[in-house]
Amino acid sequence: MCGRYRLSRRKQLVEEYFGAVSDEYEWSPRYNVAPSQPILTIRRDAREPVRKLSTMRWGLIPSWSNDPSIGYRTINARSETVATTASFREPFKSQRCLVPADGFYERKREGKIKQPHCFEVNSGELFAFAGLWDRWRNPQGELIESCTILTTTPNSLLADIHDRMPVILSPENHDLWLDPCLSNTSSVSEMLKSFDPRSMRRYQVSTRVNNVQNDDADCAKPFERDAAPAQPQLFERPTRPVKQGATLALN
Repeated sequence: MCGRYRLSRRKQLVEEYFGAVSDEYEWSPRYNVAPSQPILTIRRDAREPVRKLSTMRWGLIPSWSNDPSIGYRTINARSETVATTASFREPFKSQRCLVPADGFYERKREGKIKQPHCFEVNSGELFAFAGLWDRWRNPQGELIESCTILTTTPNSLLADIHDRMPVILSPENHDLWLDPCLSNTSSVSEMLKSFDPRSMRRYQVSTRVNNVQNDDADCAKPFERDAAPAQPQLFERPTRPVKQGATLALN
């Protein structure tokens, strides 16, 4: 699955990299993005081929839902069943989006600790998850836009940590994925593959990532456990001061 990720670039850099335009709002660098929070997404309108950058709630609420809490269970969509799952099959046809990121986290249980690892493309460049979005109207009449991130089988870099990984789209597939007129789900499904591990790297980060309240640059810094304290040498005896005039006995 994908439950935490990083987008440490400012909005202007995201706009330039993806060739997207946005509304007048700011995006501060984030280092520990979590479900139910507003996240940056990129989509296209059928009427004009312009990439638009906007925020959506992470956790897709289907337009037909009676309960918005479903969004806590739909932060991810399995690529193998996305075309047939009730919450995702309609958005999969024409409401696809990109979710910009420059890293994501997965945790590996080591004894009593869930040790987080950060995964990056190359040396930390921007990339995009494959996403879906939908609109839901609450009882007060307010429209809420929300999204999900697709997952697939892990590549060799992740396989020892988790049995899923987020779908990372190659830049050459961005336009095709965003095209709302492309409703042939078979063609779209071909993009939902695990990313080439040779173009990725991973490293351990602090368990601070496990707490959603922590969201600063320290969350993404490489982390190494403290080295074990030096052990005394075998047969080493502690020294004692010798009184003046005393004879030191040799054993």
